[in-house]
Amino acid sequence: MAMAMGDPSGIGPEIALKAWAQAHDGQAHDGDIAPFFVLADPAHLKRLGRSIGLDLPITTVEPQNAAAVFADALPVVPLSAAVSGEPGRPSATDAPLTIEAIERAVAYVYAGAASAVVTNPISKDNLYKAGFKHPGHTEFLGELAERLFGQPALPVMMLWSPELAVVPVTIHIALARVLETLTSELIVKTARITAHDLKQHFGLARPRLAISGLNPHAGENGSMGREDIDIIKPAIATLNAEGIVVSGPHPADTLFHAEARARYDAAICMYHDQALIPIKTLAFDSAVNVTLGLPFIRTSPDHGTAYDIAGTGKASAASLIAALDLAARMARTPAGAVA
Repeated sequence: MAMAMGDPSGIGPEIALKAWAQAHDGQAHDGDIAPFFVLADPAHLKRLGRSIGLDLPITTVEPQNAAAVFADALPVVPLSAAVSGEPGRPSATDAPLTIEAIERAVAYVYAGAASAVVTNPISKDNLYKAGFKHPGHTEFLGELAERLFGQPALPVMMLWSPELAVVPVTIHIALARVLETLTSELIVKTARITAHDLKQHFGLARPRLAISGLNPHAGENGSMGREDIDIIKPAIATLNAEGIVVSGPHPADTLFHAEARARYDAAICMYHDQALIPIKTLAFDSAVNVTLGLPFIRTSPDHGTAYDIAGTGKASAASLIAALDLAARMARTPAGAVA
């Protein structure tokens, strides 16, 4: 698997080191960690490891040789320049390296040199200063799918954990723009992709999707806004007519307790925080960000750069290890039962 380093001044490099260390020290995690290589600056990783008491063996490799050395050293595919930022102090000059790591990771999957892409957290603000034109990872991966694979893609962000899976229909936009962006067509496309990939990579023959409402109480029959009637209900009718198992619109405030979660496999939510608050409450350390709708597998830890603890040795690799584990299971077989 190809791992992009993320923002080198965040905790991405540290948790990459810790993931390799935990793969070799017998610490408890779900299954064995499949071999991976990191696209990063080897010297930066060595300095960081020594500073946090994790002076691991690191070997520079070509991607095709990574699995052979994984048992003895962390395989690193060097980037085109050295990292200049320090932990907790990001540098705008590192932004092109962050982008390069993502692009090359996807390119290695396209070339057959890696089975999946695992990305560490990025700082969108830092990338914007370097001219990054995408709202986030998800949208950038969609562009790479079209550029490298020649396949137009609608990338769909799913946050997955054993407790809950959620998909926001609108993602990295201001709450004020949700109403102008949300359409029946977008809901239908998002749900189709979710159902398809839950079948393809999660072993669910008939995925059950719960569609949330937009307004409190799903609009209370229009008294709190007609969006649930005019936008969401027609989308549900279309999906049901296509044979996709969907229900709703459900009031969001009663959709995420244990009894409700037992009735669906993924919740399709109308905006970012409606989806992410419940899963980060239930599974902050174990949730994985999965991009659906792409011609390649991509997962990521479900947290940010954590500049405040970068370089202190305090960062947990739990979500990254979960992302590695999920990517490996999704890649092993198209019909692999993950859920």
